Amino acid sequence: MRGYISCVLGCPYEGAVPVDRVADVAARLLRMGCYEISLGDTIGVGTPVKTQAMLTNVVARVPPEKLAVHFHDTYGQALANILAALEMGIAIIDSSVAGLGGCPYAPGASGNVASEDVLYMLDGMGVETGVDLKSLAETGRFITHALHREPASKANLALLRRVATN
Repeated sequence: MRGYISCVLGCPYEGAVPVDRVADVAARLLRMGCYEISLGDTIGVGTPVKTQAMLTNVVARVPPEKLAVHFHDTYGQALANILAALEMGIAIIDSSVAGLGGCPYAPGASGNVASEDVLYMLDGMGVETGVDLKSLAETGRFITHALHREPASKANLALLRRVATN
């Protein structure tokens, strides 16, 4: 079973979330048998410093290989937060093609971090993922076209512009 903790860096109703509370819940989920625990900045208010502070507390109680991160990009900090998590040994990243999805119960929260943006960053870092960025971007454009919206991914839009000018 995979466990999820939402609002690890801020709650739309309670405000700031104490990092000790996140670490306590994560440790409890691990004891309950979760093979992996996803830590979600569900409303996208985190920054790299806040991300590292929260992860420092959680990693003291749960091994990094048992953790995943899940960031929404409300304030444009998702990639920076992912990089902070990678630097702390977290290697599992939740993302969504074209940045689809969201948090309907959190007023003002935007969609998930776009898989294309994460992949572009990882490719640029030399991290081998086995995922083809061009194919992923095409999938994102297909899905968003069917939904009558633009991809939320900056990498996808840049690739689209590059194709259009060639």
